[in-house]
Amino acid sequence: MAAKKVTIKPVAKTTDAAVKPAVLKTEETKAEAVKTEAPAAAVKEEAKKEEVKKAAPAKKAEEKKAEPAKKAEEKKAAPAKKTAPAKKAEVKAEVHVQFADKSYSQEDLVKIAKDVWKYDLKQKAGDLVSVELYVKPEESKAYYVMNKEVKGYFNI
Repeated sequence: MAAKKVTIKPVAKTTDAAVKPAVLKTEETKAEAVKTEAPAAAVKEEAKKEEVKKAAPAKKAEEKKAEPAKKAEEKKAAPAKKTAPAKKAEVKAEVHVQFADKSYSQEDLVKIAKDVWKYDLKQKAGDLVSVELYVKPEESKAYYVMNKEVKGYFNI
């Protein structure tokens, strides 16, 4: 939002010397009056300062109104920064176990383990938190540890 330009006309300062009657003025009072009158440049500077002072409260009020919105935006943006640290591109890994004319991918083995949890062990699918699989192709078995407690195996 652009601030309005306000022009302030300089007003001549009155001094005690200017208020005294002309008869009582001496050379000293005239010299003092000349010294106390501000030059044109100083008057312009004062006008600018006053303009800035008048504009400053308006800007502060706008900043105060904008602060809660900025803080809310920063709070929303902050977690995004934390969750996405600068990392190198992740390497996609795919695991396949091949033996005796059979082939199982990692996803296939995890799916079988979930089915064992659900149908053989009669547990809820939502209760399964972690699955560790150990494949032994020479035995045609996959050993599992589910939720760091339940141990067993299934044939592949």
